Order: sequence, then C-alpha cells, then structure tokens
Amino acid sequence: MTESMDDRAREWDRERAALLDRPISSLGLTLRGTMLERLSERLYAELSERGLVFRPPIYLSDEWGCPDGIARIGVPFYLADERLRRIEEDLTGEVEDETESMRYLRHEAGHAFNYAYRLYDRPDWPSTFGSFAEPYRDNYFPDPFSTSYVRHVLGWYAQKHPDEDFAETFAVWLTPHLDWRAAYAGWGALEKLQYVDRVMAEVGSSIPDIPESSEDDDDVGDLHHTLAEHYHPLGDALPMPHPGQFDADLLRIFPEVSPHDMPAAGAAFLRAHQRQIIGRVAHWSGESTSTVRALVSRLADRAEELRLAAPSDTAGALIAMTAFIMGVIMHWRIER
Repeated sequence: MTESMDDRAREWDRERAALLDRPISSLGLTLRGTMLERLSERLYAELSERGLVFRPPIYLSDEWGCPDGIARIGVPFYLADERLRRIEEDLTGEVEDETESMRYLRHEAGHAFNYAYRLYDRPDWPSTFGSFAEPYRDNYFPDPFSTSYVRHVLGWYAQKHPDEDFAETFAVWLTPHLDWRAAYAGWGALEKLQYVDRVMAEVGSSIPDIPESSEDDDDVGDLHHTLAEHYHPLGDALPMPHPGQFDADLLRIFPEVSPHDMPAAGAAFLRAHQRQIIGRVAHWSGESTSTVRALVSRLADRAEELRLAAPSDTAGALIAMTAFIMGVIMHWRIER
C-alpha cells in the first residue's frame, strides 16, 4: 500500500520531536560524506589555486565562526544531516544552500588566515582596515552607499568591524572566476583587495604556527544541550507591550474583515508568504531570520485575532508588508 502524504507527515512529526529531545552531542554527526565535506574540499582547492599552503581545520560547531584568535573554522552542525537541515529551515525560516555555505566558508577562511599569520599585528594592517582592537559590536549601522568596503555576505557585513572587513575582503579576493579588479574599479575597497593580494603572496607559501583550540572552541561533541534547547528562545525579544501595537498598520494593508463563517484569510496570507518575507527582510537588514520570524508570527497571530481578510492586491500587499516589517526592524536596531 502506498504511504499517504498524511502518514509521511505524521511520521516526520514523530521523528522531529524525538530529534529535538536529544542532546546534539548524541546525534553522531560528522563531516564525512556530507555536503560540508565536499565544500571543505572545494575551499581547500580554491586556497591551493591561490598558492596558499595553509589549510584551516574545519569542524562541526553550533554556528559559523572562527573563534577569536583561533585559526579553525566552525560550521553549523545542522548542515551535516538532512533531517536537521529540515528542522533548521522549519524553525528559523531558512537554511544555507551550497552557494551561501561557500560564501561563509571563504569569509571564515579570511578570519583563519588573519589569526594564523597574525596579520593584524602588521603595521600596515590597521592603516588599511582599522584597529583590530576596536570593540566588537553586535549592532552596527552600515552606510549602504559606501564604496570603501566589499560586498560579500548579507548586511554590509564588512562595515561591522575591521576584522570582518578583512575577512570579507579576503573572501572576495578568493572567489573563483571573479575579476575583483574590474568589479571594484574606482572603489576605495580596491586598495584593500590589492593589500590582500600582496600580503597573501608574501605569506602564502609558509606554514603558520597556530595555537591549540580554546575552551570556547566547542566541537559538536561538546554540545550536550538538546536540539530543542539550541533553538530556544528564537530571536531577540521585540518590544511589543500591547497586542494591538501595530493594528493601524495591519489595517492599512488588510483593510477588509473576513466574514464570520470564513477563516481569517489575512493571517493565512501572512503565514503562506512568511518565508519569502523573512528571507527578504533578513537579507537586506542583516537581522537574524529568527528575530524577523518572531515579528512576522506576532503580526500573523494579530491578523487572525482581528479576522482580517486576504488582500485583493496580493503583490501590492506583499510589497507593503515587507517594507513595513523592514522599517520596524531597522528602527528597532537603531534604538536597542
């Protein structure tokens, strides 16, 4: 007998619940045989093509990262298992594909090379990128019109800190088939790319003396909390002291009320398009998908309470809702 879609959905719900209750360290995750292993080999090939002999070790961790001062690249554990990728996408609204994962790998490789060769101690490094000792801020307010920084990952990330500026510049320099000299001609960022090109030619053939990993450098085997605990709480707390705080805005986008004998179609509209809205707002604002998702979920719940009807102009409502949420997120970032 052919298994129905409902049966498969129920089976997945049971498997998902069981996985969420398990400690991450007990899931038996490894890089071997995964997409991440293949992408790691691609990164090493790109480094080789650039004449660089250092191969930053790559390991499974709780997130993308190169621990401060340690030349190792942590990659998210959920990318090593298709079931966990599905859970990540369900709970946060997105999951990295191969293209985006390579962008992050190149970026983290930039950190690894900076730390391995202590490039930030060179006298010409701060004059190019700024002070490595500058305080690291989670919240930053980039200038989208600046041509002094390269563009690689979302959110004008190179503007966050000099260390990120170097990592982003390295990533662009490393990207295959990208003519960075032509792409950044006339930009102030071109000088930074030329700096990376020159310095990598100087140090690339030498093996760096890198320190051992630190206690903050958690491997997936050290992640003893459950998968559910990893995802809780999702997103920063948004300041919404009253449930009707954005009623006037919702009523501009969804001006009609559903008939009493029909479900609230406006809420259904928001939930049907939430992944698209979350992805766009997170991409252009640089805010986490989980935080944007928390706001979209609250707005959908409120639209249901108000029994708002679906918009007659679907495309216009989608544009208006995306712009509204973007405005809320950006104002919140400035104030917090």
